[in-house]
Amino acid sequence: MTTSPWGPPIDVLPLLAREEQALVAVLSGLSRDDWATPAAGATVHELAARILGAKLIRLSRVRDDHPPGDGFAGHWLPAVSRLSPEVLFSMLVDSTAQLTDLWKHRDADELVEDVPAWLVLARDYSWSWMRQQQIREAVDAPLLDEPEFRTPVVDTLLRGLPSALREITARPGRQVACRVTDAGQWTARATSDGWTIAPGAATSRSPLATLSTDADALWRHCTGTTVGDRIQTTGSPAAAAAVLALKGCEGSLHGL
Repeated sequence: MTTSPWGPPIDVLPLLAREEQALVAVLSGLSRDDWATPAAGATVHELAARILGAKLIRLSRVRDDHPPGDGFAGHWLPAVSRLSPEVLFSMLVDSTAQLTDLWKHRDADELVEDVPAWLVLARDYSWSWMRQQQIREAVDAPLLDEPEFRTPVVDTLLRGLPSALREITARPGRQVACRVTDAGQWTARATSDGWTIAPGAATSRSPLATLSTDADALWRHCTGTTVGDRIQTTGSPAAAAAVLALKGCEGSLHGL
């Protein structure tokens, strides 16, 4: 039996509407000035536009079999900057209901963009959650940090390790141990066909490399934020460097 390199499925479908409702609750209370607030190198308006663009891309590609083409972000963001917050808000609300309906009717193991549908959905959820965190931080709203929302994001980000480690050659059985203090443990394992990842502690007493961090530091690191010594690695320098290059949601959203 062939083992999936991405491990067991992550079920974020029950969280889609709730994560969106939390975003809507924040955006609905913003003033015009709040929408222009700087946020993660952009503005709140632009981050909301990126979330909307990601949703529309997914509907177009997966439901309608209509790829948006190259350079989508370069055209989308200038165009949507002309939309009022009210229009942007209403489009966000409408798109989520369509996405939930789309994923309810897809086989979770069906390949979408060469990975299982459940992983595409988990990546999209994680990407949107991280952007929402950035919006919340910009407008001084409480972060959506409950473990039920945050832990699937950590899980999804670490499922990117097989890709991050793809250039690292190791004998089958060698392990990379990951410990996220407030979320759990995951282990990447070398096989004859590449690397795999699954939740659970490493069984090796001398893993090839280790990653130690907390959930907040991990997602910030994966969005390019410097977190200093809150994320630590040991072991093989090459493997450790590969782990630190982890993105987790890479390649799925056309540069948004």
